[in-house]
Amino acid sequence: MTDTDVRHGTLFGVLALLAATLFWAGNYVIGGAAVAAISPLDLTALRWAIALVPLLLLAHFLERPDWRSVLRAWPHMILPALFGPLAYNFLLYSALEHTTPVNASLINAFNPALISIAAAIFLRQRLTPIAIGGIAGALAGVLWILSNGQPATLIAHGFGSGDVLMVAAITTWTIYTIIGRRKTGLPPVTATAVQCLTVVISTAPFVLVTHGPHIPADPGLVWSLIFIGLFPSVASFVLWNIALTKIPPARAGVFLNLITVFTVLISVTLGQSLTLAQGIGGIMVLLGVFHTNINAFRKTP
Repeated sequence: MTDTDVRHGTLFGVLALLAATLFWAGNYVIGGAAVAAISPLDLTALRWAIALVPLLLLAHFLERPDWRSVLRAWPHMILPALFGPLAYNFLLYSALEHTTPVNASLINAFNPALISIAAAIFLRQRLTPIAIGGIAGALAGVLWILSNGQPATLIAHGFGSGDVLMVAAITTWTIYTIIGRRKTGLPPVTATAVQCLTVVISTAPFVLVTHGPHIPADPGLVWSLIFIGLFPSVASFVLWNIALTKIPPARAGVFLNLITVFTVLISVTLGQSLTLAQGIGGIMVLLGVFHTNINAFRKTP
């Protein structure tokens, strides 16, 4: 492979990462608008119901898994599915009922640092002094955002409900990441399709019991659901995995910070305001997360 081929492959990987994170950012903005008309449970259920068939088709034709082996591995996928695709998205959409997409994405930016803490506690992974400093800085940034630049007010007034729900969301994603380290032998798209099916099966009884199947009539909401079901749920994941064949994982992980950047840019473009506290806190979080992962980034060729 020539240097030109490597450069072209790297460029393609970067473009794939940019598209994946842009679509994930769209989930915050469009999801925030959708929860004004549909419940978080319905939005979560419909999102993965829409994504299910495309994921199964992609898994079948791209990865060609042994479906009997997939069926045997399914029990090991249930818990990750409940904590990741189900709980995280339900809590995210619940948070978006009470807070802005910008605020939610800024809190979500702390997730890599929270995962590092959990990995140190439960997986005995060593944290360097630089990483500890990065975590402290990122946590300070989150508190700055939650308090609107006045941390002392948290003692007197506590946290907003949307902020608490968003912290709960990144906690469930941290659990998902830790327990998801167990090897199942399934290819990535196939594993996601199985988790997606698990979410659809798990949410269906609750949707039916609460109000029965509800098909939105508003065209704008329908298009929002189609976007959320196809782009953040299917396209982002496929693009991310394609990028990982071109770019080392540690470097690709840095691109996750662009979810926050894109969410802010989209929101501001649509007329939402960015407060000074959010700007300062967001920079603190992003810098803290970068320092938490800086060693892995440096060691990657």
